[in-house]
Amino acid sequence: MARTRAIDFEEKQRSLLSSAAAVFAEMGMEKASMAHIASRSNVSKALLYHYYPSKDALIFDIIRNHLEELEAAVAAADEPGATPQERLRLLVRQVLENYRDADNEHKVQLNGTSALSPEQLDELRAIERRIVKRFSNTIIEINPDLNTNKPLLMPVTMSLFGMMNWVYMWFRPGGPVSRDEYADIATTLILEGVKAVR
Repeated sequence: MARTRAIDFEEKQRSLLSSAAAVFAEMGMEKASMAHIASRSNVSKALLYHYYPSKDALIFDIIRNHLEELEAAVAAADEPGATPQERLRLLVRQVLENYRDADNEHKVQLNGTSALSPEQLDELRAIERRIVKRFSNTIIEINPDLNTNKPLLMPVTMSLFGMMNWVYMWFRPGGPVSRDEYADIATTLILEGVKAVR
C-alpha cells in the first residue's frame, strides 16, 4: 500500500530544501552528501530519502522553488498602469527583495545546474526566460529603438540581471546603501544608460 503524505509534508519539504541549500552553498555540490544534509536538517537519512531520492533531486527543487517564487513575486510587483520607468524600478526592487535571505538558494542556482538533466534544465530555463521577458518588454518600452540597428535588447537586459544577480557577493545589511537604494541605483544606471545605447 502506498504511503500517504503527512499533513506537514510541504512544511518539512521546505525546511529540508533550506537546510540542503545551506549545505550546498557551504560545501559545494560535489562535497555535500545526503548524510551532511540529513544531519543539518535534524532528520534521518531514511526520512530525507523519503522526500528526495538524490542530491540532484534536491538541487533541482531548490532552484525550481527559488525561481517560481521569484517569478510569482515579480508578476505581483508589475504595475501595468505605471510608466515603463516606474515599472522597471518596481521590478528591480522586487528581485532584490526576493534575494533577501536567499543567498544559499542563489548560489545553488548559479553553481548547481551541471548536476541536472536536460529535461530539468529546460524546465528551469523556461521559468528564467519568462522572468527575463518581463524585464526586456519593459526596457524596450523605455527605448523602442534599442533593436533598430543591432539586437541590443538582450545584452542590455542581461546587464541589468548581472547587477542584480551578483549583489549577494558584496551587499551587506547595514552597509552604505539599503536594498531599495541599490535597486534605485541599478535602475537609474539602466534608465540613463539605455538612452545612449544605439
